[in-house]
Amino acid sequence: MRLAVAAAPPDFDFDDDRILRPPLAMTSSSQSVLSQITPVILTLNEAPNLRRTLECLRWAYEVIVVDSFSTDETEEIARSFPTVVFAQRQFDNHATQWNFGCERVKTEWVLSLDADYILTEELQKEISQLRPDAATAAYFARFRYCIFGRSLRASLYPPRAILFRRQRCRYVQQGHTQVLAIDGPSTFLDGWILHDDRKPLARWVESQRRYAELEAYKLTTHPEQCTSLTDRLRRWIWPATPAAFFYTLLVKRCLLDGWAGWYYVLQRTYYELLLSLELLERRLSARGTGPVKKPNSPINE
Repeated sequence: MRLAVAAAPPDFDFDDDRILRPPLAMTSSSQSVLSQITPVILTLNEAPNLRRTLECLRWAYEVIVVDSFSTDETEEIARSFPTVVFAQRQFDNHATQWNFGCERVKTEWVLSLDADYILTEELQKEISQLRPDAATAAYFARFRYCIFGRSLRASLYPPRAILFRRQRCRYVQQGHTQVLAIDGPSTFLDGWILHDDRKPLARWVESQRRYAELEAYKLTTHPEQCTSLTDRLRRWIWPATPAAFFYTLLVKRCLLDGWAGWYYVLQRTYYELLLSLELLERRLSARGTGPVKKPNSPINE
């Protein structure tokens, strides 16, 4: 499915309760739909983000938070919401962690969210009015990427299946992240999710290093899975970093988003540079200068 580049969205003020409050004036039928949906959230030291996400889920009868033994205020924030069921599990990979959370869901539908996903009022209302037929197995959502609360006109963040039937979908690991295996047709929601991560830059840098390590391992050990243009550019190594810089700056028009746009452009360029270095290290190791490198500890971000 081809997606058109979205027009520049308005800036969102996260102190505006239009974003944080649940859908208003829901009918009994919409309440019935929402009663069949359980949000699942993965966390690891998500105190800067989690409260904003949970505030958007006050309509849910139960919210499952699967935590990887956070050391900040994540648990305290989660338990301050009466509908949250808080569980902890040692992280091994994203797919297993998500499946662990989904297995604890009692309703027909799962709403799968990262701790930095903000459901706008428009999307909440759309979900409350859904009338899925028996064949539909999942719904995808598009994202507006935010830098310190300011939404960008476009990003490289892909659509994701966030709402799905629990018994017809399951996560599998692919590279540094997970993909949802869907048994049946899926469709797109019209509303958008705001992706707004407020964790410190040092945390982001460390997570990107580990993402790059895992992605490089996938690109070098499972080439049969790497058929997209992006994967081919990365396997060639040299074009990926400049391509990321100019594509986000000019094609995605982040140049027009001011310093927030530049921040995002440099983030994506930095990641591609790290990935290129990881791939070069593996290529040189394979030529006899050292052992082939395998990923270190798993990452939960």
